Amino acid sequence: MLSTTSSIQPGRRRFAASALAIAGLVLAGCSAPALASESLVSLEVFDRDAEQLLPIYAKDQRQYVAGRPGARYALRLRNLTGGRVLAVLSVDGINVISGQTAGWAQTGYVLAPYESYDIRGWRKSDAEVAAFQFAAITQSYAAQTGRPGHVGVIGVAAFREKPVIESPPLLRSDAEARDRAAPAPSAAPMAGATAMQEKSAPRQEAAAKLGTAHGEREVSYTSHTRFERASSRPQSVVRLEYDSLERLVAAGIVPSRWAQVRPSRPRPFPSSDGGYVPDPPSR
Repeated sequence: MLSTTSSIQPGRRRFAASALAIAGLVLAGCSAPALASESLVSLEVFDRDAEQLLPIYAKDQRQYVAGRPGARYALRLRNLTGGRVLAVLSVDGINVISGQTAGWAQTGYVLAPYESYDIRGWRKSDAEVAAFQFAAITQSYAAQTGRPGHVGVIGVAAFREKPVIESPPLLRSDAEARDRAAPAPSAAPMAGATAMQEKSAPRQEAAAKLGTAHGEREVSYTSHTRFERASSRPQSVVRLEYDSLERLVAAGIVPSRWAQVRPSRPRPFPSSDGGYVPDPPSR
């Protein structure tokens, strides 16, 4: 199994390989997220078939994206800090790594400082994921596993890493006294979290609420790392809701003038007609 432990330049994104990790530390007693003045990570949705980021629409302090039924997508995460960050990621209320009903204390991806990476699917093994794919709610992984109650939302709970406190150097006599007083080595497992370091449908009815299907298998390798959270509660939580463009327009989230059918990819010259820039419509 390949391993990528080399550093990555700030702002640079990896696709075939990444410095992400899946942390397995379980913490109990989480109730509400700690409020943070700024997010530790950013979250965007990338339409892999159209090869473009989906625009984010805001309404009533909530954020939405419009997905295309049948399109594969990736979740683009970016660490906004200068330290490692654990991102526990959920889609439709399900942990994208373990398949459990999502909770903050579960496993997640660890991003190196300022690292950006695309999460392309549900993790199936150390070497594969099942692609995220927009589909009718009845074809969503959540509905097919009996958990349709939270279809249509993506979440990231982000944790800072606990600082490592180094002990001051010992004098020789002090070190010898400590060695004599130390108990015999124990066979107990090492405390802390283990983690895996990642290296890297037919079109549905427009009226159907969108969910995320369990798509085709794709190669995505992993390895292991360790991450200890600075606290049992996330320092920031990012929430992004999604549905079809038609349903978001009907709900008044997307202005109706944007509801026209768009090409799968934007074109720089959609019309060859010449002329000059007209005035905008009068208000």
